[in-house]
Amino acid sequence: MHPGPDRSSVAGTARAADLPPLVNGLPAVEQRAAMPLGFRAGAMAAGIKPSGRPDLAVIATTGDSAAVAATFTRNQVVAAPIRISRAHLSATEVGGGGRLGWTDAIVATSGSANAATGADGDTDQAEVCKALASLLGTRTERTLALSTGVIGVRLPVSKVRDGLTELVPKLAATDAALEAVAGALMTTDTKIKLATTTIQLAGPDGDPVTVTVSGIAKGVGMIHPKMATMLSVVLTDASVAPATLHGLLSPIVQRTWNQLSVDGDTSTNDTVFVLASGVAGASVAPASHEAALLGDAIEAVARSLARQQAADGEGAETLITCQVSGAADDYDARAIARSVISSSLFKAAVHGRDPNWGRVASAAGNARLPDEQMLEAAGLHHTEAMPRAGRAPELDLDRLQIAICGTLVFKGTPQLFDRAAVRAAMEAPEVLIRVHLGLGGGTGEAFGCDLTEGYVIENAEYTT
Repeated sequence: MHPGPDRSSVAGTARAADLPPLVNGLPAVEQRAAMPLGFRAGAMAAGIKPSGRPDLAVIATTGDSAAVAATFTRNQVVAAPIRISRAHLSATEVGGGGRLGWTDAIVATSGSANAATGADGDTDQAEVCKALASLLGTRTERTLALSTGVIGVRLPVSKVRDGLTELVPKLAATDAALEAVAGALMTTDTKIKLATTTIQLAGPDGDPVTVTVSGIAKGVGMIHPKMATMLSVVLTDASVAPATLHGLLSPIVQRTWNQLSVDGDTSTNDTVFVLASGVAGASVAPASHEAALLGDAIEAVARSLARQQAADGEGAETLITCQVSGAADDYDARAIARSVISSSLFKAAVHGRDPNWGRVASAAGNARLPDEQMLEAAGLHHTEAMPRAGRAPELDLDRLQIAICGTLVFKGTPQLFDRAAVRAAMEAPEVLIRVHLGLGGGTGEAFGCDLTEGYVIENAEYTT
């Protein structure tokens, strides 16, 4: 039912001797659900979606509250579930800026974005959170919310409340229950998105204990950095303070979901929650070896989910991965990779199996670093982020190298290559673009998909 471990950067592509795929060094990930200790979940059809498919889900703790870190959309049109989640996080962790805190449960609804619905939408979301808190015997501010669907459509509160009354007593601490939540989040997704890994951390007595990190995600359209349009929940049973968890999450988002683009649009509801129950008994201190291991595990899960989202982009037939090396630093490398996979011209070329390296070179030349806030979130000090924000990465055309599906096509000047062979290689489910700048040790990658007729059809009649 589920694919095997996601161990390599790219599968099924030939290697060029001088531009091999980059190796990420992250833990192996399996595309399956694995419920960490300390959580329970469930999903059902509550009647939000006219199709009758599952559309209501809950993830809750089994005991004490979980630490949580969050990243939200930077779209100025912000949906009601984000506003209430920020408020609740601020109430549980004063000074956290609505980005970290404590929670006992997340309620997720699919079919209504509850965005641009005014004060009534805020009231609706508050009623849903209040109902969930009452059923769980906790305070309302210990609940969080996710919603996805059509903008401008209010939640059917009575249906959601009735659904929660039926669902909460059935919550289960099982892998199947977590997978059901992922299924209930889906809208235009065609495939469920799951990822899990395990690591060994020191327990209370110093002996190693197994810590699970497992994530789910949805989102295959309106996806572009700042952050990419999506919902995701990552769970772990490690013990981590909210501030430490957010310190891990923020740069991970910049390296994974903010390197994901399907169509150049961002949404109103984008949310990533990372929850830590602490039940496994392994404590993670700030800036520790354990923190580095946990961060790698969270990044491995996030990267796998982002790749799954790109591969399932609306109308997509091909996953595009661009890996950049030899940049002045990682920030430049990521900017160029992001520009390549975001180019509509190049996305169309991939769909037509056209090895048009000129579009890669042009996209690299058009690249710009993100704004100051995103650079700081990625780890750059504000004194460096401010002058670099929005500027072009360093690029020297004479040193630039480009390979498509393992074949070197440009090395300062056009290279002779077997065009028919490269076209054939581009028929694979994933097309790897390797760019080498020859300027330094910076590396980065980004994920996208081809631009197809199916994307236009999907979005031409989205609300009708």
